[in-house]
Amino acid sequence: MTQTHEFEVIIVGGGGAGLMAAMYASQGAKTAVISKLYPSRSHTGAAQGGIGAALGNSEEDHAEWHTFDTVKGSDYLGDQDAIEFMCLEAVQSVYDLEHMGLPFSRTPDGRIAQRYFGGHTNNVTGKPVMRSCYAADRTGHMILQTLYQQCIKNGIRFFDEYHVMDLLIENGAVAGVVAYELATGELHVFRAKAVIIATGGYGRIWEITSNAYSFTGDGVALTLRRGIPAEDMEFFQFHPTGILRLGILITEAVRGEGGVLINDKGERFMERYASHVKDLASRDVVSRAMYLEMREGRGIGGKRYLYLDVRPDTVNKYAEADGRTRPDGSLYRVTAQEILSKIPDITDFCRTYLGVDPVKDPIPVQPTAHYAMGGIPTDKLGRVVVDENNTVLPGLYAAGEVACVSVHGANRLGTNSLVDLIVFGKHAGIDAAKYAQGASLQPLPDDPTAYTQETIHKLMTGDGSEKVAEITRDLRAMMFDHVGVFRIEEGLKEAQVKLEELKERYQHVCVRDQSKQYNTELTNTWELGNLLDLAQAVTVAALARTESRGAHAREDYPKRDDANWLKHSLAWMKDGQIVLGYKPVTITKYQPKERVY
Repeated sequence: MTQTHEFEVIIVGGGGAGLMAAMYASQGAKTAVISKLYPSRSHTGAAQGGIGAALGNSEEDHAEWHTFDTVKGSDYLGDQDAIEFMCLEAVQSVYDLEHMGLPFSRTPDGRIAQRYFGGHTNNVTGKPVMRSCYAADRTGHMILQTLYQQCIKNGIRFFDEYHVMDLLIENGAVAGVVAYELATGELHVFRAKAVIIATGGYGRIWEITSNAYSFTGDGVALTLRRGIPAEDMEFFQFHPTGILRLGILITEAVRGEGGVLINDKGERFMERYASHVKDLASRDVVSRAMYLEMREGRGIGGKRYLYLDVRPDTVNKYAEADGRTRPDGSLYRVTAQEILSKIPDITDFCRTYLGVDPVKDPIPVQPTAHYAMGGIPTDKLGRVVVDENNTVLPGLYAAGEVACVSVHGANRLGTNSLVDLIVFGKHAGIDAAKYAQGASLQPLPDDPTAYTQETIHKLMTGDGSEKVAEITRDLRAMMFDHVGVFRIEEGLKEAQVKLEELKERYQHVCVRDQSKQYNTELTNTWELGNLLDLAQAVTVAALARTESRGAHAREDYPKRDDANWLKHSLAWMKDGQIVLGYKPVTITKYQPKERVY
């Protein structure tokens, strides 16, 4: 028998955005969090390098500079009103985290420490600026733990290991969600006045990724199937420095602390691609530079990886060459002990997975699929919008990586993922509680679990002629080859054809495990369906956009085309196919111009 629960606000997802939303929503409404993981295992915990905020603790800085860097980093596709709002709010949000007990690293005089990060600059001199607030290289983990403690303190109800499989919309407004309880195999209906989706990204589409196994795009897939578009799906960021073959992230903070990228000839090659800021250029610029180096035969040993060198002698050599100084004006010098104290987890990863000691050996790295700029379209209060006119769907919110505000545009600036989830998680929670106070529960459909039951039945009774693992492997390899760092029409069209084949093969899978308790084969199979839908949206939008902008690099259209493409894409799923629409970018202060790093 299906159980029904009633709350005023339901948050789907227990990562940083979900917990931030829950904490603020709970101050004005009866709130619950539904998560397919235990919140402390959410992917926010993998964020290493820091959270950007113009505190000015180490040197002069301003929120306006942070705003411009974010607009520039977005390749002018970010909505500037939302970006300005985020960068202004970032400062107070960091202090709020400090007051909640987050153990930030400190300056000698006790203030929150800040360090360099790619794309963050002094807008007067053009040189890198210390803007990233950090807790060693465990910043995301500390945010997750701090927020979870606050949510427990607030008495928020948690439904852990519940997998949300459907979104209920009645009378043009949100009515709730349907979730599958992993421990029992039972379905639960959660009625709510407001639903906040905070399920994260979908990087498991690609073969080499920094994303957790659980990052399967559940939230965007849910809304696509309910007639809500996905925005800017063609833009997916590849982080320059993933551990060779594994994709586990080596934070940009390593370069912020002075690490440099080296090719097979021992050259610091970023001087050729970003002469001003070199290794601290934005992520799309660095990833493309790395691919070009490897394609031209300068990968290590001619292979598809390069070195990230953070050995003290190397760091000090290039710091002197760059004239890099500390805030007091002294020459920037580091010791092995200082490096190890600032990146303890990275050091452990390298020793464990590569057998490499970063203070003695260079680290083998390659670009890794990292972050979705696109997602569920929202306004700056987290309210989901459903068309080109930004019409709000009453009671539905999204925050974090699953959402597209759009503050990241075509390319997210490093540290802004944590800024995004803190700022927009907070405001989604506040507005959802406010909405719930004046709204009524919508009636449920006659059979609210019908779609979920039908889909599960189909997956459990297929003919079994295809295997989930094989479809997943073929999807990820194809997307990495044809819809990766560089794209071209021929490859994108081939990817489209291949995706149609993969979706047809998916109709023939069968979940052989018929048990009710912790049937991970069933949930994995369900998640593959989500990934196939999202891969289709990414590919169709990428083929249509005949320009290069930010993380979307078309070799057949190498230039940015503002005349035709300064606009957001919207992708609807209709009868199993993707239909595209577009809406304008909000421009306030900064007119598009060429990015120079």
